Amino acid sequence: MYPKRAKKSMNILDLIFPKSCLECGRSGGYICEACLAKVGRGRTSRYSISLFKYEGVIRKAIIALKYKFAFDIAKELAEACVSKIRSSPYLLVPNACLVPIPLHKTRQNWRGFNQAEEVGKLLADKLGWKFEPNLLLRKTSGKPQVGLKGKARHENIKDVFEVNTNIQKNIGKSTVLVFDDVYTTGSTMREAIKTLSKRGFKRVFGLTIAS
Repeated sequence: MYPKRAKKSMNILDLIFPKSCLECGRSGGYICEACLAKVGRGRTSRYSISLFKYEGVIRKAIIALKYKFAFDIAKELAEACVSKIRSSPYLLVPNACLVPIPLHKTRQNWRGFNQAEEVGKLLADKLGWKFEPNLLLRKTSGKPQVGLKGKARHENIKDVFEVNTNIQKNIGKSTVLVFDDVYTTGSTMREAIKTLSKRGFKRVFGLTIAS
């Protein structure tokens, strides 16, 4: 659930300041088509795909969603991701299950929401994928990955995830797509995929909005 004070403040702001593109200021929405078209492709590895480069209007939208509680942006980010996926047939994974990278309960309670879960829920619904936000659990909070580099990021995220065995049986033979907002060094994504693979999931890949 969204924090009531944040949601109320955004409604008031919407009345005073009509929505405009976070990059160019054009009215109508937070992500305009012209600015979205300028954003490059994200990185691809053997186990993970990023839809966009972390730049321009996509970067600003992710930051606004993550730190400014601008929840309406989640819908526009999801729509941008759906458009990108539908334009690339190899990304239209059949029988897929989207699993967002979890926040620790303490951090999620402080922030009020999980940005990967909010966008992922909308994305899965639009593409007809399963959505299991509770399959992957975070055992410990650790430090925020922001500001950490290289080995420190890897050590900080090591062994922090576990699989919810009560949910595992619902996945069946679906391809699991671990979803997050930004791929930086890949430490978080690799750890999540490793945790799921150890629990017997055969087809696990990463999907992020940007890198």
